[in-house]
Amino acid sequence: MTRFHAIAFAAAAIALAPALAQADGFPDKNITFVVPFAAGTATDQIARAIGNGVAAETKQAVIIDNKAGANGFIAAQNVAKATPDGYTVLITTNTTHAANEHLFKKLPYDPVKDFAPITALGKGGQVMVVNPSFPAKTVAEFIALAKKEPGKYSFGSGSSSSRMAGELLQQMAGIKLLHVPYKSNTLAVTDLLGGQINMMITDTATGLPQVKAGKLRALGVSSNKRSPLAPDVPTIAEAGVKGYEMGYWFAAYAPAKTPAAVVKRLNELLVRAARTEAAKTAFYEPTGTEVFTSSPEEMAKFQAGESQKWGSIVKAAGIEAE
Repeated sequence: MTRFHAIAFAAAAIALAPALAQADGFPDKNITFVVPFAAGTATDQIARAIGNGVAAETKQAVIIDNKAGANGFIAAQNVAKATPDGYTVLITTNTTHAANEHLFKKLPYDPVKDFAPITALGKGGQVMVVNPSFPAKTVAEFIALAKKEPGKYSFGSGSSSSRMAGELLQQMAGIKLLHVPYKSNTLAVTDLLGGQINMMITDTATGLPQVKAGKLRALGVSSNKRSPLAPDVPTIAEAGVKGYEMGYWFAAYAPAKTPAAVVKRLNELLVRAARTEAAKTAFYEPTGTEVFTSSPEEMAKFQAGESQKWGSIVKAAGIEAE
């Protein structure tokens, strides 16, 4: 090794040392998982399942901080501005990191520049549900009613995934519905149970328990194949809207400038937690969510592709940015 190379090597090692040191004992205190939606939502449930796995391995508590509202703005902005040390993690969905940039003219955060991707956590479909008292018992019957009286019937949504599922249904089925926004899907379900809205397409974790309890009627699922949790419920495509498909995904992000070594450590912890039997039993199997993990680099690439796809859907649905 020449003197020049030796000096360069030493300089590089010195520069890398602080980052490695930060990850060496990480974590040595509580980690906070910030969730953009209310307690009881699918995002909250997966955050708790993953958090339990991380806590079990590290012997450090994982605190779940639900910052619901404003289409995920509050939670995303909170993490974007947090100290980039790995102790504040955003557990989120395509709402904050693929859809919002196309639905709103100005965001209080940048979904790419303000975050360091950690890993994907899961993906799945949604379920179209109505109150049992609603006259439509199938997707085709719902569409027929909506076509007969355009604008009379409403659909609620508490996330961009839920909203876009309803918007895409309108576009592909040639119907017009009244959109009613909520801070979370659980709040929308509450109004659906009470008859304040007519329909919603929500995540299976939120909707299927109500269906199984007989409180809501499932008309179809938004994925391209039937849910193993409700094999008798057809896909919306099967039920009359050919080609219809709308899913969702979960992922974890740290604030931008979080040391690469800390992001790598978080990736290892979260991926292992997602693949534990405990997480499978607590969240993935009961909600019909597929375990879907990645490297930070793969997550960044996946997010870019999803953003492009969601942008195309928003444009095709004719939705103007607010």
